Amino acid sequence: MATLPTYTYNAKSFLTPNSNNMKVYKTNEIKNISLLGSKGSGKTTLAEAMLYECGVIKRRGTVEAGNTVSDYFPVEKEYGSSVFSTVFYAEFLNKKLNVIDCPGADDFVGNAITALNVTDTGVIVINSQYGVEVGTQNIFRTINSVGKPVIFALNQLDGEKADYDNVMEQMREIFGPKVVAIQYPLSCGAGFNAMIDVLLMKKYSWGPEGGVPTIEEIPAEEMERANELHKALVEAAAENDESLMEKFFETEHLTEDEMREGIRKGLVSHSIYPVFCVSAAKDMGVRRMMEFLGNVVPFVEDMPAPVNTAGNEVKPDANGPLSIFMFKTTVEPHIGEVSYFKVMSGTLKVGVDLDNVTRGSKERIAQIYCVCGQIKTAVDELQAGDIGATVKLKDVRTGNTLDAKGCNYEFDFIKYPAPKYQRAVRPVTESDAEKLSAILTRMHEEDPTWVVEQSRELKQTILSGQGEFHLRTLKWRVENNDKLPILFEEPKIPYRETITKASRADYRHKKQSGGSGQFGEVHLIIEPYTDGMPAPDTYRFGNQEFKMNVRDTQEIPLQWGGKLVVHNCIVGGAIDARFIPAIVKGLMDRMEQGPLTGSYARDVRVCIYDGKMHPVDSNEISFRLAGRNAFSEAFRNANPKVLEPVYDVEVMVPGDVMGDVMSDLQGRRAIIMGMSSENGFEKISAKVPLKEMASYSTALSSITGGRSSFTMKFASYELVPGDVQEKLLKEYAEKNTEE
Repeated sequence: MATLPTYTYNAKSFLTPNSNNMKVYKTNEIKNISLLGSKGSGKTTLAEAMLYECGVIKRRGTVEAGNTVSDYFPVEKEYGSSVFSTVFYAEFLNKKLNVIDCPGADDFVGNAITALNVTDTGVIVINSQYGVEVGTQNIFRTINSVGKPVIFALNQLDGEKADYDNVMEQMREIFGPKVVAIQYPLSCGAGFNAMIDVLLMKKYSWGPEGGVPTIEEIPAEEMERANELHKALVEAAAENDESLMEKFFETEHLTEDEMREGIRKGLVSHSIYPVFCVSAAKDMGVRRMMEFLGNVVPFVEDMPAPVNTAGNEVKPDANGPLSIFMFKTTVEPHIGEVSYFKVMSGTLKVGVDLDNVTRGSKERIAQIYCVCGQIKTAVDELQAGDIGATVKLKDVRTGNTLDAKGCNYEFDFIKYPAPKYQRAVRPVTESDAEKLSAILTRMHEEDPTWVVEQSRELKQTILSGQGEFHLRTLKWRVENNDKLPILFEEPKIPYRETITKASRADYRHKKQSGGSGQFGEVHLIIEPYTDGMPAPDTYRFGNQEFKMNVRDTQEIPLQWGGKLVVHNCIVGGAIDARFIPAIVKGLMDRMEQGPLTGSYARDVRVCIYDGKMHPVDSNEISFRLAGRNAFSEAFRNANPKVLEPVYDVEVMVPGDVMGDVMSDLQGRRAIIMGMSSENGFEKISAKVPLKEMASYSTALSSITGGRSSFTMKFASYELVPGDVQEKLLKEYAEKNTEE
């Protein structure tokens, strides 16, 4: 069997030359796996044990010592936890296992979503001391949404509070009867050193240092429980194959190979969730779990083929047209920009020229690397289904597809969640604004859930992410890696202004300064606009009636939502038609900077029905100013209102803190829309103004001890309460006075 060269992880060289021992793995020899779990579940430690068992590393590092394969970025060593997903591979049982170790913090969910879209099986690591956490359920839902098999690894069974039976009961309650034990421990806590494997029907035990187990027959006192669980496993495996089911009914027995085949089919169809027992820190049970990964979990070709943007399935065929998908970009110590890819079809070889079909550029793949954390080993080729990396590409971004000539595949299957936390960001020194912009663009390439927007409306750079920790991590990196001090501020709220009744105004702009002057007079009526409303006919203000004769209509969809509808109702040539566009520009000036708070205005209908012009002094600027000022006056008299963005918020909380969370939401002007139970947690649905969500991520974590999660999605614009509007108007007036 080909083996990886071994590395000591303080190596100075991070790109290694081609290893003559490196086998070219075929598509039917490749398995791609995501390693997932809540923060503190021990994924990084498990990854370290997996690499040690395969001979990739000579000694296992620890998170505390900062010398693990996965957490090698400076910010990860600073925080003592994963921030980025780490790609590594292991050659095991003549198979190649590509593994992506994902951060556990909910704030970095984008890494897990990316990994699950390019791998074929998800291994969810659970801390046996805490059981199924909110983060575990979020990960499970994500795996289900992309239709990938699930395997559970109960870790830290040697922990003081570990309780296998309780966690298994909790898992069955939350995830259903598909949860099936492959193993169970003889004891938990400090005494954990042995377990019964009900697939192989053997006892595994370890010495204090873990590693290679002693394999024995099952003790007589455990035989009844082992047989019971073995029968349940056999039945679960048989359910996925008709011939196996028939044999099970006849004999109540399956061979080891038949069970493996049944479990594999069950994994693909999501009808079985196998559960393994491990202590990653002591390297107990890790090799046995890897044997299962190598022997049982689906190969790349066993899974449903991905679909390209044209809606066609693209099977991982090494002889097919060459297409690779770039799923991750990082800037790594001592190397620079590294682009990670999956070979979707064909065989990738060094020196090939590819078309970037997403950006319309060309690239040459000068190097190909198999990846193991910060160590990249050069290889000559990778076949369909394999995962690798390359460096120094000219114009490639995360999510791009690169094709060989004649291939027209493009992929866009990774969908990220909406941001939940925002901050305005600016450099301490204004002259560094351009430098900061370039850094933030690069950061977004590394993690697409960091979203950057240059808001013309708010006159701020808005940085959005999955939580306070998510954005704080970016700030740390900018200030420590790029040496650029930055400031976070609370973002302004994108309020909207509108009117609630009809109003009339006229304005004359007149200016004489020698020579040609300026003259324009505009009479108009404004009213709230709604889709489908009938054309204007007659308006009455006091004892005066105004009859409209619509000659022309402009319906202007606004970039920020809503519409401006303008009716030209001029009769008798009071204003020449050539000045109407100038008046509309004046109206748009005020729609872009509303009279109340300077926010965008929306949903207004305007009838320009009269005015005056001068044969010499009238010009476009005169009518633009007249239209702008007439609109402002009419707007203020039309019972104007300020609208605020309201979001649909869903909060998943443990029942014991539900009251505290509800109370906090109500203090944020939330309208509770409903409550329900879901998999052992309470779900609160509410509508909450964006203004009140600024610090919600941090507050929720504090209230629930980090045991909750939430999602938020824009719902609508709604009227602000009277006291809030009064405060906003006062603040705007004071600001204008100061300026």
